[in-house]
Amino acid sequence: MDAHRYVICYDVSDNKRRRHLAVCLDQYGERIQESVFEAVLERPLLKQMIEDVGKQINDKADAVRIYTLCATCAGKVERLGIPGPVPGEEKVFVV
Repeated sequence: MDAHRYVICYDVSDNKRRRHLAVCLDQYGERIQESVFEAVLERPLLKQMIEDVGKQINDKADAVRIYTLCATCAGKVERLGIPGPVPGEEKVFVV
């Protein structure tokens, strides 16, 4: 299966829901800003993430956006400021 890079951003007004959503998203990707996550996921895991996120938000008060970056677009991302790991490109050591 092919994995794709996703940018997930949200606007959640309630502190408790916002905390729960951040914990949920942390299981799928890396936080790149306060309300923005980046994840590299295969389709089944994306579907699971969408289901889990849906359980954390209030449909009437909160907003979540999931943007798919194609391989070409992901390669053109400009990164300024503090460097950090790029999700899906981390170095992993197995001991």
